[in-house]
Amino acid sequence: MENFDFYNPVNILFGKGKIAEINKHIPKDAKILMTYGGGSIKKNGVYNQVMDALKGYKIVEFGGIEPNPRFETLMKAVEVVKSEKIDFLLAVGGGSVVDGTKFIAAATYFEGDAWDILAKRAPITKAVDLGAVLTLAATGSEMNNGGVVTKAATKEKIPFSNPLLFPKFSVLDPETTYSLPKRQLTNGVVDAFVHVMEQYLTYPVNSPVQDRFAEGILLTLLEEGPKELASDTPNYERRANLMWAATMALNGLIGMGVKSDWATHMIGHELTAFHGIDHAVTLAIVLPGLLTHLKEKRGEKLLQYAERVWNITEGTDEEKKTLAIEKTEAFFNQVGIATRLSDHNVGQDSINTIAKRFEEKGYVGMLPDVEVKDVAKILQARL
Repeated sequence: MENFDFYNPVNILFGKGKIAEINKHIPKDAKILMTYGGGSIKKNGVYNQVMDALKGYKIVEFGGIEPNPRFETLMKAVEVVKSEKIDFLLAVGGGSVVDGTKFIAAATYFEGDAWDILAKRAPITKAVDLGAVLTLAATGSEMNNGGVVTKAATKEKIPFSNPLLFPKFSVLDPETTYSLPKRQLTNGVVDAFVHVMEQYLTYPVNSPVQDRFAEGILLTLLEEGPKELASDTPNYERRANLMWAATMALNGLIGMGVKSDWATHMIGHELTAFHGIDHAVTLAIVLPGLLTHLKEKRGEKLLQYAERVWNITEGTDEEKKTLAIEKTEAFFNQVGIATRLSDHNVGQDSINTIAKRFEEKGYVGMLPDVEVKDVAKILQARL
């Protein structure tokens, strides 16, 4: 196992009725900016629960944060924070709202062009305190210090992180997910699954605790996801398990002391930036192609994945690895995601554009086994 430092200060409030407790975790004299997305929280009862819990507080609202939150929108929120003298941010929504709120927290005190936080990885030295009420289990943003922001003007989607951006608390009430359309529930399951794979399916470093933990999350998603998606009515226990799996997939724990990748995400971000394809869908498109491309280089972990997650114990090593990749894609298809670029009207011209973007960046993921020259090959195999 490799050396690591692990720090995660987020206070998780998990379960039914926990929204009512948020006033215990926000200073009584705080002036709050409540951020949210398209307004679904006002239809499903979450908004009213939050407002009831915050009676007596001064609250300013900022809605309209998009899926794949846009830099341009978030900078409008930064102006509200400054003009209204806000000192606490409360994100009420899914991962995009939480990601966007983290950026607002960082950009408020940033001197200069806030885009430099993303494009130039400029240091963040101060941030507004924030909390979260999660309504969609997917990204893990509720228990980590990172996010992703898109600049609409240049079609760039860039990740960022900083220890100052951990939420002070996050509420995870499975009942807040009951009104989600199946598409969003599906996306959440797949997003969490690939988050685990980015940290797990790389190279062995003798990390049995992390490996078994990762495999347990994958198996939970495989078992609970299809059951819940097939049901006409939400099941609290399944929703709870899916919500916690998504949080644990990206709160840092399973990535400690192991080699992580994120090439699938970086390639997927480009598909979202240029074509507006749902983030989780891009991951489901790219991952099978990337694993096929790395079938030999990552063969040891791929075989472990085949046996422990898919119970593939017969056949040659080549057959096991191939079948594991096929079963992974079949799972994505089973939960309702079309996993070919042609399914989303993406062709060779887009592949050329994305490949050029990576040539300009000079890197793909965090590991050297995926090179810039490989991007076009991986995507061409997904047509």
